Order: sequence, then C-alpha cells, then structure tokens
Amino acid sequence: MASLPHPSTTRLNPTRACLLFLILGTGLIADTRTAAEIEAVVTYEQFGAVGDGLTDDLPAIVAAHAFANERGLPVRSDPKATYHLGRLALTAVIQTSTDWNTSRFIIDDSQGVENHKHALFQVESTLEPVPLQIESLKIGQERLNVRPDSDLLVYVENDHVRRFKRRGLNVNAGTAQREVFILKTDGTVEGAIEWDYDTVTTVEARPIDPSTLVLSGGFFINIANRMIQPEGYNYWMRNIEINRSNTRVEGLSYQPVGHTDFGHPYRGFLSAQRAANIELRDCRINPHKVYKTIGAAGLPVPMGTYGYNFGLVVNFTMKGCRMGDIHDRSLWGVVGSNFMKNVLVEDCRLSRMDVHMGVSGYYIIRNSEMGHMGINAIGKGDLIVENSTIHSQHLVKFRGDYGATWNGDVVIRNSHWVPTNTEGGVLSIFGVQNDGTHDFGYESTMPTTITIDGLTIDDGPEREGTSNITLFDAASGAIDPTLPHPYRPTETVEISDLTTTSGLTPRVSLNPKLAEVISVSGL
Repeated sequence: MASLPHPSTTRLNPTRACLLFLILGTGLIADTRTAAEIEAVVTYEQFGAVGDGLTDDLPAIVAAHAFANERGLPVRSDPKATYHLGRLALTAVIQTSTDWNTSRFIIDDSQGVENHKHALFQVESTLEPVPLQIESLKIGQERLNVRPDSDLLVYVENDHVRRFKRRGLNVNAGTAQREVFILKTDGTVEGAIEWDYDTVTTVEARPIDPSTLVLSGGFFINIANRMIQPEGYNYWMRNIEINRSNTRVEGLSYQPVGHTDFGHPYRGFLSAQRAANIELRDCRINPHKVYKTIGAAGLPVPMGTYGYNFGLVVNFTMKGCRMGDIHDRSLWGVVGSNFMKNVLVEDCRLSRMDVHMGVSGYYIIRNSEMGHMGINAIGKGDLIVENSTIHSQHLVKFRGDYGATWNGDVVIRNSHWVPTNTEGGVLSIFGVQNDGTHDFGYESTMPTTITIDGLTIDDGPEREGTSNITLFDAASGAIDPTLPHPYRPTETVEISDLTTTSGLTPRVSLNPKLAEVISVSGL
C-alpha cells in the first residue's frame, strides 16, 4: 500500500507502523476504505505521529510530506488530533495539496527553540528554474522577445539602483530596484514593468505550476517567544512559507498566546515570497502583542508582527478573511507586504492592510472593514476603496516614511470613514506627509486624480463652526519646486455624495497654497 510505507522506509516508530500493518492485515480493525482511497492519501499517523498535543510530531510530519511529494499524493491530518510541532530546526516541504481540516497544531516558542529562523512548513514547486537572459527593461514594457515553453514567474533586479530609501526612526539606505512579473508563452508580460532597467544584474525564472495547490483548514496555536536579547528586530519564522505560484490557503486559523513583557516579532505566520496567483480564503489570523526596541535612528520604535507577510507577488487575493478585535491598539496590524502587483482584498475584516515598499497595477479594498491601523499605501496604478468601512486616523494613509507617493488615481466609492481622535485636532482623509527634503529613490507624488463617489464621514454630532476634517494633510513639500525633492500635488479631485455626521463641509488642506493648486469640484 503506497499510503502506508514499509517500516524500513521510515525512521519513525517502526514498531508502531509494523503493528498497524499487522492489525489491518489480520482484520482486527475494520478498514472501510477502498484500495483507491488508501492509495490516494498520506497521513501523519502512518509515519508515527501521535497527535496527543505533547509528543513532538514534527519529524513524522516532515517524513509524511516527503513521502507524499515523491509520489504526488495529497496529505490529510487526523481531524481529532492535536499535533505538537516541537522545537527542532526541521521544515516540512509541501508539494501536494494538504487538508488539515479541524486538526490543531501547537507551536511552543516559549523556550528551547533550536533555530527560530526556520519555517515549519515550506510550500514549494516541483518545477526547476529555467535559464533566461534579460539585458534591459523599460517601464510599462508589455512584451519580451522570448517564447518560453510555459508561463514563467520572472524576478529581476538592478543592484546599482536603490529605491525605497526609508525616512524616520527606521531610516535606511534603500533596497535594490527589483520586481517580479509573469512572462507568458507568447512573450507578453502580466504585471507591468514598474521601473526602467538600464541593466539587469539578476534574473531568475521559474515555471508557474499549471495546477493549484490547496492548503485547507488547521488551527495553529502559537505560544509566543520570550526573547530578550539582542536588541533590534530579530524576526522569528516558525511559520508557513509559500514559494509556489498558484497556491490557495483556505479556512486556516492562527492564535498567538502566552505573551509576556518581552518578546521579538514574527515575520508573518502566512508568508508568500516570489510567487504568482496567491489566494487566501476564509482565513483567521489574530495579531501579536506590540513590543519596542531601538531603531536605526537610535530612538525607541515599536516592533510589529504581521500575521500575513507577502513580498514580490503578482496577483494576490484575500477573500473572507477575519480576525478578532480590529481596534485593539496593543496588538499589531495584521497584514504587511512589499513589491506587490495587483492586490485585491474583498469581504475581509482586518486591523490593517499595508503595502510598505509598493504595489503597482491595482490595489482594491472592497466590501471590507479596516481597524485602527487602516489602509496604508505606496505605489502606482489604481487604488480603489469600495463599499468599505475604515476606522483609523486617515481613510487612506500614504506612508510618509516612503515619501507618501501614489503615482496614479484613487477612487473612493460608497464607503464609510470613522476617524479616530475627532476631538481636538484636524484629521485628513488622505495622509500625505512629505516636506520635499528627503531622497526616497524616486520622484514622490500625490495621487494624480481622486474621485469620491459616495462617502460618509463620522466626525461627531451635528454642530456649527469649522470642520476639523480636510482632504489632505498640509504636505509642505508639495508646492515649492525649489526644494531638493519636491512633492508633486494632486491635479483634480471630483466629489459627489460626500456627507458628514457633523453637517460641516471638509476643507481642502490647512496649507492654503496646496489648496490653491488642486482643482476640487463638488465640495
């Protein structure tokens, strides 16, 4: 039976495996499965997993997936089991669809972890990289003079150019210009080229798997780490890493517990890097506690754990994803990403949706609710917020530490903004802080055009006087072309059906010069 390996092929509990063979073979336990069903699935118990919540089951889980990968068989856990994933530096490589259904998994990081930089699960393709030469690229390029045998996910980098030179408490010198795109068999590009590349110092091309690998179910309980030293960001993994295109995760849950006064952040329990067509459905990942450390500028900064962490992904979708309290400020925002193309968040309830080092193409928030850390954006293309409720300081915050730049258009449609701290200060619908003095590695710009077609602002009870709501921050760098790095202002704002609970009309900006150069209709 391929689903139950011979004891000699496994290092784990040979006596248990052999006994199971004998019991099934003699009919002492009735096996109601057909031969095809037995052949079609691999279980962790076949490799010695106990599932009692105490025994370290990670070695058995690693062996089960290795066996399944060799034979192209799916994996299914015991719905009633509680698997302990132990503290060893082991990673289960997943190359076939896996059903964790209602099983529980305990990740105890409280002490004795052998290597906290190891992933617990790594989702990988069975397809090997292929050679590809690219000498240069142009922004917006739609075709390459190449006809690959299959669609490819292509990663390119120019190490001679630095982008996203961060400002603030986590200041840095930027990162190499990089991106991913899909190269089709006809030579066309999906995920438009974002930058000019006079030279390409690195090219990696991986075939995109034609079928979708599905991870479903599973309830993961993480006893949080209590690391004190060293200072700085010492990110933990102990997570699920996805490096395979065409992967869907559905119905997975994650709950961190056991936080103390000390600890370090996690890079993201669900993480996808260098992949295309990643979809999350009906997942529930709850956030970690916020800790503090000393940042690059020598001052205290919060250390945040992102439950979801994605980078260099083309076509990313979240649907029906939920979490607990989206307003709890002691817990970090739950979604962070970098170098993304085409992001859709639909029917989700999250404390935060963030694209740190950029998204291009489209960035859509639809039929969703965002909590205290809101929508954060840097990038280019179309930003659309539709039928959604946002509870945060801004309806959309364009991150000032990366230049508050959005090179494209913004559409707000049939949405509701519940700003925080409505008493005693001016709040802006769009956060656009940039004083024009910092080199971020690109020209920074406010959105080219903004369309508001249906927006309700909950700015307190009905009253008389002057509104404390503005469309934009002061954005002092937006109207002085003599600054070292001037900030290009928005050209036009078209507003229809904007209402406030106070009955007061929002102003354009506290910066009168900025208000003069932006054409606003309908306010």
